[in-house]
Amino acid sequence: MVLMITKRGRNELIENSDRDGDIDCDSGAGAGESTIPPINFANVEDRVYRSGFPQPSNFTFLETLQLRSIIYLCPEPYPEENLEFLKANNIRLFQFGIDGTKELSVDVLRNIITEALNILIDVRVHPVLIHCKRGKHRTGCVVGSLRKLQNWCLSSVLEEYKLYAGVKSRDTDLKFLETYDVSYLQQSLQTIIYQYHGYDSKNRRRLQ
Repeated sequence: MVLMITKRGRNELIENSDRDGDIDCDSGAGAGESTIPPINFANVEDRVYRSGFPQPSNFTFLETLQLRSIIYLCPEPYPEENLEFLKANNIRLFQFGIDGTKELSVDVLRNIITEALNILIDVRVHPVLIHCKRGKHRTGCVVGSLRKLQNWCLSSVLEEYKLYAGVKSRDTDLKFLETYDVSYLQQSLQTIIYQYHGYDSKNRRRLQ
C-alpha cells in the first residue's frame, strides 16, 4: 500500500472536463459502441475520479476505469441495477449517507467526511469513483477536504469547489471547507506510512 499525498494549486485545477458530462470518450469501447461518462465527471488524482450519479448508460464508460471501489455520499439505497453492475465488475461500495436536503450540523458532517477520507486515502481501494447525485456539493466537500490534506491553499480549494458547483455553490459548504481541520487525518496518514515502510515508533526519526 502506497498512500497519495501531493501538493497542487490553482494552475493545476482539472482541465478538459465538461460540467454536464457530455464528453466524447471512445477509448476502450467496441466498434460502434460509445462510452458516456456520468454527469460532472472528472479526474481528481491518478485513479481517483468524481462525478454525479452513474446511470446505466454510463456503465460502459465506468468499465474503462477498471474501478475497485465507489464512494457513494447519499443516504438512499443504491439502485439494484447499479448493484448488479458493481457485482459483475467486482467493485466495492462504500456508502456515507449525507442528506442533501437539509443542513447537517458541522460535527456530523465533519465526522462523515473524515470517515470517507479515511477510505479515500488508502490506495488499496483505487481506482475509486466518488459521487453523490450531481457531483456538486457533497462530492465537492469530500474533494475539497482531500485538497486540504494535500496542502492546497484555501483559495484553490474553494475555487475548485465553485468550479463544479457552479451557480449553486453553497455558503455552508464553503464555510465548512474553510474550517475543516485535517490534522487528525495527517496523523493517521503518517502512522500508516510508517507501518507500510516497516518503521515503528522508535525509528520514526529516520523518516523526518
